[in-house]
Amino acid sequence: MDIISKAHAQGGAAGGGMEMIIMLVVFGLIFYFMIFRPQSKRVKEHKSLMSSLSKGDEVLTNGGLVGKIAKISAENDYVLLSLSEQSQVTIKKDFITAVLPKGSIQSL
Repeated sequence: MDIISKAHAQGGAAGGGMEMIIMLVVFGLIFYFMIFRPQSKRVKEHKSLMSSLSKGDEVLTNGGLVGKIAKISAENDYVLLSLSEQSQVTIKKDFITAVLPKGSIQSL
């Protein structure tokens, strides 16, 4: 009994609880500013990119394909991408990573 009352008198349990709460709040703030906020910013930028796509834009896909948009489907999220005069590919809009400046395909 004597050991327990001495440990309790030193405040071992009372101070630890508040320190734990402060540490959890600090970790929560680090998580928000390092992970959640940048990710939501990238998602917002990608959505604005998807809404600004139009026929004739030269784009780059996740797979590394570079082509010109030949047709955008209004009812679903698919795009007809013209890779050359003879070949066309249908892809989802989500796989477009960047809109390239006009004339980029000719310079390749």
